[in-house]
Amino acid sequence: MSERGIGQLSFADNLVADVVEANTVLDRIAVLVDWAEVAALLSSLRSGAMGAPAYPALVLFKALLLQQWHGLSDPKLEESLRDRLSFRRFLGLSLSERLPDHSSLWRFREQLAASGLAERAFAVITAQIERAGFVLKRGTLIDASLIPAAVNAPEPPADAPVEEDGRPASKLVASPHDPDAAWTKKQGRHFFGYKMHVAMDQDSRIIRRVLFTAANVNDSVPADDLICGDEATVYADKAYTSTARRRRLKAMGIRDGIMRRANRWHALSPWMVRRNLVIARRRGAIEPLFALLKNVYRLARARYRGSARNAIALLLAATAINLKRWAALAPQPA
Repeated sequence: MSERGIGQLSFADNLVADVVEANTVLDRIAVLVDWAEVAALLSSLRSGAMGAPAYPALVLFKALLLQQWHGLSDPKLEESLRDRLSFRRFLGLSLSERLPDHSSLWRFREQLAASGLAERAFAVITAQIERAGFVLKRGTLIDASLIPAAVNAPEPPADAPVEEDGRPASKLVASPHDPDAAWTKKQGRHFFGYKMHVAMDQDSRIIRRVLFTAANVNDSVPADDLICGDEATVYADKAYTSTARRRRLKAMGIRDGIMRRANRWHALSPWMVRRNLVIARRRGAIEPLFALLKNVYRLARARYRGSARNAIALLLAATAINLKRWAALAPQPA
């Protein structure tokens, strides 16, 4: 299948670009990123159907980033691509070139979910930010947050046992409309849906790792996959504490900044209580990230049915957040 020819902007396009509203953030992101590296990664994906030429994958990927930054549905994104010249300029499309419709955008997102390339694109862009020197790696903050499923929760049996901290509860019924979502119990209340797990650089606030699971996966289960290996310290709350993890961090030469919890046999010493308070203040910096993901990037509730589609939504949101932070951190051009 051939690919649509996407040419350079013409003289008329550049003339119009001089008079349309400036979008400093988009323009800075456009020059900060090595898009050729991203394009090479995504080159195997095609969006064309029924013999129609496909749009370049990079154009569609950039369109999905615009969708994240502006909170747009697929139809609204299609409409905005027609109406906003700054969007066309970011995509590298001239005034004479046709724009992708909402069906093309949807199919491309489905291909991203099936291919696993969204995770690799996130890693490529994050690595570029790290090479630019903005990720200081003095500490990594790790945490998780629950997201309600897009479908209504099935009624849980009255006698269904659910333990705290997301431990599995086999008697709780799944939803036939979203079998990937699961039950858990937090602070005495039942919860049905998913969980996003995030690792964030302490100083730059750049997101370094993201994972998406069902709600009943304990925070500690994917925690080792959130440790980057090159940070000086890992900070996390007491849900992540374990003897094995402390040993692993020591073997990796990483300082243990995980809070401790008491048990039925041993109360925390006064020193350990003070240590927990210090760690809580440092790791608390990750909480605004979850507020940003939920309130600005529309992840207060799962957008789709199924884990794979929602994982793509989280990866795209994390990529979009990192790019805006990179644009804010990078020195302004003279």
